[in-house]
Amino acid sequence: MKFTKMQGIGNDYIYINCFEERVSNPAELSVRLSDRHFGIGGDGIILIEPSETADCRMDIYNADGSRAMMCGNGIRCVGKYVYERGIAKKETLSVDTMSGVKTLRLQVENGRVKSVTVDMGAPEFSPDRIPVSLPGDMAVSREVQLDGGEYRVTCVSMGNPHCVLFVDDVPSAAVESVGPKFEHHPIFPNRANIEFVHVSGPKEIEMRVWERGSGETLACGTGACASVAACVLNGKTERDVLVHLKGGDLSVRWDEESGHIFMQGPAEFVFDGTVDI
Repeated sequence: MKFTKMQGIGNDYIYINCFEERVSNPAELSVRLSDRHFGIGGDGIILIEPSETADCRMDIYNADGSRAMMCGNGIRCVGKYVYERGIAKKETLSVDTMSGVKTLRLQVENGRVKSVTVDMGAPEFSPDRIPVSLPGDMAVSREVQLDGGEYRVTCVSMGNPHCVLFVDDVPSAAVESVGPKFEHHPIFPNRANIEFVHVSGPKEIEMRVWERGSGETLACGTGACASVAACVLNGKTERDVLVHLKGGDLSVRWDEESGHIFMQGPAEFVFDGTVDI
């Protein structure tokens, strides 16, 4: 089977062109191929498939084999792949996901995609839509108990569930210890992605992320969008924010008129290869 390794600010996936290839057990395959010692290595696999409603469909499986609904860094890479590999030679693309059809606008120079802006849609704050088992209409700056300690969390869905925690210092944040415990906290029936955020200024934040099914990753596009939404709701930033992640930077804008969040960032090919399946 042919595959392509791609990364969006360090969030790396194994991409399979299912216009040409057939994958019978993607969950099992993702576990095997994502292993960084015995496989190809990545945060999961992304299948690029035909769609009846869009230019293509994106189907995501995390490194542990669980299925993801949406990936902001991954969808930018899909846009670059689809354009440069000739599946749809369009600078405005539609990509079908488990979170609905997303619109991508490509910045193209000399036939190469330099950056991608994704309309990520409107953030969802209703607890039953995230989902999170907390009372009330929104879960903003709510106290949650964990291991005898109290944490203030803001919960957002960007097509997948996010839990944002504000911290004084991102590099020293307890991502590896607190992240998995919050991911599996009883208040999250479908688990959650956990963001550790420090606000540097009204237009700038720093973030680390513990992704459900993959552990700490270098970046998370939906997490960056959820973090900006959480910052705005808590009165910490403006709506147009530069997000610094371990793998690089994303520009995130929460448009007041439409209510949609727009994310812009790079996407890169790493290498092509073949693997026996």
